[in-house]
Amino acid sequence: MTDRELVAKSFDEVADLYDQARPTYQEEIFDDLFALGGLGPGSSVLEIGCGPGKASLPLARRGYRLTCLEPGAHLAEIARRNLAIFPHAQVIGGSFETWESHGILFDAVFAASSWHWLDPETCYAKTARVLKADGILAIVTMVHAFPEGFDPIFTEIQQCYESVGKGLPKWPPPRPEEVPDLREQIESMGFFRDVRVKRYLWTVDYTGEQYVDMIRTHSDHLVMDASQRDRVLSDVKRLIGARVAKKHYLAILHVARSVSQSTKGPPISA
Repeated sequence: MTDRELVAKSFDEVADLYDQARPTYQEEIFDDLFALGGLGPGSSVLEIGCGPGKASLPLARRGYRLTCLEPGAHLAEIARRNLAIFPHAQVIGGSFETWESHGILFDAVFAASSWHWLDPETCYAKTARVLKADGILAIVTMVHAFPEGFDPIFTEIQQCYESVGKGLPKWPPPRPEEVPDLREQIESMGFFRDVRVKRYLWTVDYTGEQYVDMIRTHSDHLVMDASQRDRVLSDVKRLIGARVAKKHYLAILHVARSVSQSTKGPPISA
């Protein structure tokens, strides 16, 4: 297996926990996707790597005709259950790389927290091939954010990782406004233009147990040596203790239009 396949398999092994512990996306993201992409109820959307459907549900509720791809069998089954009340949404087991559209074209291709697992040398070209003329590529990236005044518990938590040799080389990480977006990469591939970018910052409160459940679903923890992971999780839970950890999330929405019939417009300021 490739490294990506190994990580994908690891996600599927914690599918139920992923569904329960991972945060949801801000509704504003999907409202802006609706507006920026010129999409509406009935628009056909191909979602890449839907997981248990964290972003699929807001899309389905807005009336999109949704085709979701998910390589993890357990995650795909959870997504089917979560989307069962929406007859216009279907989940297909398999990866975007091996999936074939058989001539079906979509109004938009959407990826939330999954695009970075794809090979940029091939995924942009394949995305362009499955889009209708003037189609939309929408990518949401999401990271733990560290704005001015972030919860100091996360500085303390770094000690838990440093004790097993997994500390970050630089602390603190970049501020939310300094986290790079994908504009340059999207434009450099030559398949899309009119790239719009918007950022969203919000907080989620976690107890120690909730926070440990959440980070257990992260790829860097899934591939960590089991003894190191167990020690980190135990130390983090003990460190948070009875308090609440306030974690900042940053999501970056990228909306780009097929280069063939791009509409012009000023980029939205990040």
